[in-house]
Amino acid sequence: MVSDIGEHQGASADAVRHHYDVGSEFYRLWLDSELTYSCALWADGDEDADDALDLAQRRKLDYLLDGAGLTTADRILDIGCGWGSLMRRAAGRYPQARVTGLTLSRDQFDYARTHPADRIDVRLEHWNAHRGERPYDAIFCIGALEHFVRFGRSRQERTATYRAFFTHCHDLLRPGGGLVVQTIGKGNRPLDENALADVQFLADEIFPESEPPRLAELAHAAEKLFEIRSVVNDRSHYALTCAHWLRRLRARRAEAERIAGARVTEAYEQYLAASIRQFEREHLVLYRIMLRKVSPESAGAQP
Repeated sequence: MVSDIGEHQGASADAVRHHYDVGSEFYRLWLDSELTYSCALWADGDEDADDALDLAQRRKLDYLLDGAGLTTADRILDIGCGWGSLMRRAAGRYPQARVTGLTLSRDQFDYARTHPADRIDVRLEHWNAHRGERPYDAIFCIGALEHFVRFGRSRQERTATYRAFFTHCHDLLRPGGGLVVQTIGKGNRPLDENALADVQFLADEIFPESEPPRLAELAHAAEKLFEIRSVVNDRSHYALTCAHWLRRLRARRAEAERIAGARVTEAYEQYLAASIRQFEREHLVLYRIMLRKVSPESAGAQP
């Protein structure tokens, strides 16, 4: 049974569009060529490559696809599909698969529909409203979970929303199907005054109505629904990714200001610089989590 959307709304569509609907051409200035707006996966030697960011983002997409444990796939769901890079990569790797992507961003929806691969279906739809025609082989949620809980909610409320998410994914997956989550998480180092100022700026100006999870909340919410197969904290990779984004944005500041305005460009530079600090100082972390749907007799049990 899926919970009512309003009960577990998270960030509203307006809040999501506040950030992601700045304009795809603005993001194209500083993201990789596929517009992959989530933490890359870096390796030794990347910094020497002319296409370092593209290389690291392709490696990340393949790592996440491998994490789902697929040998073949007929149906794949991408919750929070962004501009569609993972969908296109999945469609290329699994020639028989149909890939469905969900987003609340009108800009991302329009872009993904005009840069399609065969067998891709993009929908302007909340995750809680989605109903699959048949069970999915794998579900991906990359850089979207941060928006599923509104800023300031209690730990009990946050865990309940994550429980609703995992329950919905469990209902959508075939037996043994894979769920892959990549999300920013809260670190364990206490916030000092400067860190609090960064967090408040990010909450007010960049990601309204959003708050990243704690790992314990996700583990608790997934109990008896999913086996957690692996968890990797790659916060240093996100600091490096943000550093690349910031350098590229600053290099094209004049174009960015022409597209999005000086105020937005300045705010994004501040946001990326703040993110680098928060990842480096362990106030934020980056989790890559691989899960597997457990047997039907465990479904619906309370954590």
